[in-house]
Amino acid sequence: MFGRAAAAALLVLLTLLTGCASDGQRGAQPPTAPGSPPEPSPTAPAPGTDPAVPPTNRPTTPSPTKTPKRSPGSGGKSGPLNTKRVTGVKAVALTFDDGPHPVWTPKVLDQLRAAKVKATFCLVGTQVRRHPELVARIVREGHSLCNHSWQHDLELGKKSEAEIRANLERTNREIRRIIPDAKIPYYRQPGGKWTASVTKISRELGMTPLHWDVDPRDWDKPSAGTIRTRVVDHARAGSIVLLHDGGGDRTNTVAACPGIIAALKSKYGIARLK
Repeated sequence: MFGRAAAAALLVLLTLLTGCASDGQRGAQPPTAPGSPPEPSPTAPAPGTDPAVPPTNRPTTPSPTKTPKRSPGSGGKSGPLNTKRVTGVKAVALTFDDGPHPVWTPKVLDQLRAAKVKATFCLVGTQVRRHPELVARIVREGHSLCNHSWQHDLELGKKSEAEIRANLERTNREIRRIIPDAKIPYYRQPGGKWTASVTKISRELGMTPLHWDVDPRDWDKPSAGTIRTRVVDHARAGSIVLLHDGGGDRTNTVAACPGIIAALKSKYGIARLK
């Protein structure tokens, strides 16, 4: 009786000991190195993220960029179609487009005469016909002439070579009707919208395609101070400056001219294009 009871008790003890050892093996975890952060839960979002927005769709703030500004004086620096855009000497040149005009051209001429400097006038054929006396004065006072098309056609360069030639020849004839032996050494395309055809024809007619190096955009009617600052700040030795004595209200251009002339004459000198 005792022997049977002892054997049963021993069997129960052995079973208990075996179960504890198995439970200990199933619950064992790998050791963690001192100072290591705990493993994050598989469902927990990464720190600093919005769990509602997938990483690939999360909005980002673009880094700021600087957009280069186009200088008001950089109109001709690329040298469109092999046109003349600098004088080739230290002195700068002043050019006036879209005249002659009965209000603005005489005022510009008065200022040039007072400063004892010469300029180049790019004449529109229809204006030449209306104001022949101003063309005569421009030549009489020693300024250079430039053909600026018959009626300031911005798209002239896209027309046929025959049409371009007829336009330029008509303007030259009108000028020479007033001044028979007038020299017209330059042609300027309205808006600076040069094409290979218009530069080719102008050269065939003995006129150098004339662009510019400084454009203060006086045609957009900024203040006189702005026009002056743009010209003086962007001019350099040999610059050709684009201004206007026709084509609209040139009050601010005329007001800016004395300061422009004084500053450029002092720093570089002002020369007539020949």
